[in-house]
Amino acid sequence: MMRITDTVKHLIIINVILWFATYVLGQRGIDIYTVTALHFPENPNFGIWQPITSMFMHSMASPTHLLFNMLGLWMFGSALEARWGKIKFLSFYMITGVGAGLVYTLVNYYDVHTAHNILLDSGFSVTQINELFQSSYEGFLAKLNSYANAGVLSEAQAVYDYGNSFYSNAVGASGALYGILVAFGMLYPNVELMLLFLPIPIKAKYFIPGLLLLDFIGGITGGMSLFGAGNIAHFAHLGGALFGFLLMLYFKKTQFNKNRWD
Repeated sequence: MMRITDTVKHLIIINVILWFATYVLGQRGIDIYTVTALHFPENPNFGIWQPITSMFMHSMASPTHLLFNMLGLWMFGSALEARWGKIKFLSFYMITGVGAGLVYTLVNYYDVHTAHNILLDSGFSVTQINELFQSSYEGFLAKLNSYANAGVLSEAQAVYDYGNSFYSNAVGASGALYGILVAFGMLYPNVELMLLFLPIPIKAKYFIPGLLLLDFIGGITGGMSLFGAGNIAHFAHLGGALFGFLLMLYFKKTQFNKNRWD
């Protein structure tokens, strides 16, 4: 069993402390979740610090979100830190986590832009569209329902499906974890991995691409993935994996491939 390395241990401690702090402070009426989660840049709740702070926050509604991320960080991150050293591993972790947030935000920009275009094609003015998205989430839903009931917006469901990205937020270490998974698969392709609910050994070079394929399907369809449905930021996962892959290519072509950063 892989010994937990120092940086991985500290990252796990930070994530667990913040999860409990979110709960304890929430019971006292102090909301740190909204301040730290990654919001759409034009949303009033957005802050420039959120691409980083969101990496260390997890959903209060699902303790398993924290549990599985921390297990994955321990199992795969410790192997990378032992090989790379503390600084190189932490740099990789932070870059892939921020990269995951960047890809997630770009996808949300596409969604919100699509919603705007649907409204423009339906005859709404730019002023009306801005007023719609300046509403609270509840106001957004109420106005869409009123437009649909009045017969002035036949594609209200499509506007909701795309426009919902304006109000969505993302938290979790999953993006960085997916970067770590990609790096692990590239360095140890023949190591056999198993799912908790499917105890069949699968080599990393097959397991990890299969996991990414499930997330891609989940992101396109909005449906089920390996870890659930609905509120999963699939494209954040894929963004972390993409940045992990690009960093591994960079390491391979430079001296960073051989050097440990302790």
